[in-house]
Amino acid sequence: MRITYYLEVLSSWCHWAEPTWTELQARYPGRVQFDWKIALMRPQDFPNSPEQADWFYRRSGTIAGSPYMLNNGWLEAPGFDYSAPNLVAEAARSLGATGDTVRLALTHAAVREGRRIGRLDEAVAVAAECGQFDPAQLRARATSPEIRAAVDVSTAVFHSLQITQRPAFVLEDQIGDRAVFSGLTHFAPLAVTIDAMLADTAAYATHRAHFGQPPAS
Repeated sequence: MRITYYLEVLSSWCHWAEPTWTELQARYPGRVQFDWKIALMRPQDFPNSPEQADWFYRRSGTIAGSPYMLNNGWLEAPGFDYSAPNLVAEAARSLGATGDTVRLALTHAAVREGRRIGRLDEAVAVAAECGQFDPAQLRARATSPEIRAAVDVSTAVFHSLQITQRPAFVLEDQIGDRAVFSGLTHFAPLAVTIDAMLADTAAYATHRAHFGQPPAS
């Protein structure tokens, strides 16, 4: 089976979900395929002021039980286009950084260090240092039509699920079952669902070994 994690690099709730994502990968190596995809937030979905950002950060931080508060220093003026760090993360993946390291470095730079990675040059600097990329090559890839198209497609797929909250996790198995979690950051419900889907898939395989494919008529 596979699980797809839909995220926005600058989302605080995606930041709080990262330990769950890491724990899931550690628990199911070789049994579950893990992938992440960008689901861009709209400019109007972001806080309009540092004060508003801090209000949201205090809410999510206390709910997550965090010993630290997130940093609003990355925030730009209302209506700013924050797609740059997402495009850079996708570009880094296309250049070989297929894991979580580069996108996590971008998120950390923003919400922990307050770096303005909404600006393309800053996002490229962070990702190039983390992934050992040539900055010019990474920038060219991030601004290419192919990367923009890939991010737009994954965002459109996210919206086609008729959900609005990030993080979102889509679980799919070989027998056609699907479970969608939107806005959930906790490990337990995801793990229980994965276990149930793996068990059902194994049961189907056992039945097939005993009885083969269904009769044609």
